[in-house]
Amino acid sequence: MLFANRDLSFIHEFIASLGYFGTFIAGALFTYGFTTPLAIALFLVIGQTQNIFVASFIGGIGALIGDIIIFKFLRLTFKDEIAKLRKENVFTYIGHAIPIHMNKHSKLKNYLTLIFAGFIIASPLPDELGISMLAIATNISERSIMILSYLFNTIGILVMLAIGSAI
Repeated sequence: MLFANRDLSFIHEFIASLGYFGTFIAGALFTYGFTTPLAIALFLVIGQTQNIFVASFIGGIGALIGDIIIFKFLRLTFKDEIAKLRKENVFTYIGHAIPIHMNKHSKLKNYLTLIFAGFIIASPLPDELGISMLAIATNISERSIMILSYLFNTIGILVMLAIGSAI
């Protein structure tokens, strides 16, 4: 509504002039909840000017870097707090209320967590949620986080670029 009836062609020209570097920046912005709407707008414009497959791979690299920052921040900064939080009564109760018990079906629980977190990462929802789920709920390696982040972000960015190219 703020931009209704305004000529914003200069934004389109600026983004087009940045080329694939602008796509990389948009990918990094796609990761954080506060900047996700801006990144989506950029991808819609970029989808009209660039090859969407190349742009999605480059945007995925930018998003991967953002997710690595989030993951390292969570794992290093909140390590003690996460361990204490897992022992709280609320989480113990939730763990017993969910039919997938940690001891019996931990692989199934981990797969479901990966699928749900992957959906959050690929969607325009803040990646902080998905990465937090992976960092806290699973004992996933940094390499696996990188692979999942790149894969899911690239898919989400490709969808945004395809929508932009169709406009």
